Amino acid sequence: MVTEATRKSLLKVRLMDFITSTAILPLLFGCVGVFSLFKLLQRMRTNAYLRNAVVVITGATSGLGRECARVFYTAGAKLVLCGRNREALEELTEELAASLATKVQTHRPYTVTFDLADPGAIVAATAEILQRFGHVDVLLNNAGISYRGAIVDTATDVDKKVMETNYFGPVALTKALLPSMIKRRQGHIVVISSIQGKISIPFRSAYAASKHATQAFFDCLRAEMEQYEIEVTVISPGYIHTNLSLNAVTADGSTYGVMDKTTAQGRSPVEVARDVLAAVGKKKKDVILADLLPSLAIYLRTLAPGLFFSLMASRARKERKSKNS
Repeated sequence: MVTEATRKSLLKVRLMDFITSTAILPLLFGCVGVFSLFKLLQRMRTNAYLRNAVVVITGATSGLGRECARVFYTAGAKLVLCGRNREALEELTEELAASLATKVQTHRPYTVTFDLADPGAIVAATAEILQRFGHVDVLLNNAGISYRGAIVDTATDVDKKVMETNYFGPVALTKALLPSMIKRRQGHIVVISSIQGKISIPFRSAYAASKHATQAFFDCLRAEMEQYEIEVTVISPGYIHTNLSLNAVTADGSTYGVMDKTTAQGRSPVEVARDVLAAVGKKKKDVILADLLPSLAIYLRTLAPGLFFSLMASRARKERKSKNS
């Protein structure tokens, strides 16, 4: 015999089944469908924005620059690959041209060899690029060098060297290309900065200073270029697993030659390059590509500077002790 309590319990179960089958699941699938459609539209917009666009990439021979070359090439951009090593640029060009990984029409990359630390070479490179293509749609300032050393031991020439490559070089190249962009009222300036352009950590003074300067300059540029409809994107990655620390300069100007643990555990440059492509396609203005702790440190520096300074002092003591042991 079915009791009243049992009957009510069965009724509740049937009611829940009805609600789940007729409301929640369709709503869930609907949300998934809308999200998938949104992501698809974003990808289509990115591809449309970059297909056949003239994209200049500095520091294209290795690390993040090389991976950016791959993803922008796959998107159908007309690449201008820049760097100091002609053979490495030509090798990358052949590799991309032989790639069958893209479903869109591609263009054989064009290479320009020059040193960002040489102002005269920048002027000549800009003239060559504009003569070849007539304009530049996207300038990706990626080239840079890192630094390891104590401030008290570092020669001023080392500070100047880092600033020349990380700050003055991108600024000079950007200024050289700006008039043609302003004339067309079209263009996109992108710069790969760093989390250290927003916070500073011990024994990275020259690098952090160059990236702070980079952040400030391109923030100003963004405001001034708004009237010309020119986009400016600053991308600040955390640690990336590249040879950046290996090639870093030290206090006396020599090469560091060590793969830091933090760098070795950093994000894949392939993954970061995809994020860079997405940020450019969405025309984002300021992008942080870092893990939770570095991202939180940015807010800590602003909201609780005293605590942040204490943590950095503690880090300096530990790093100094580690080096002396």
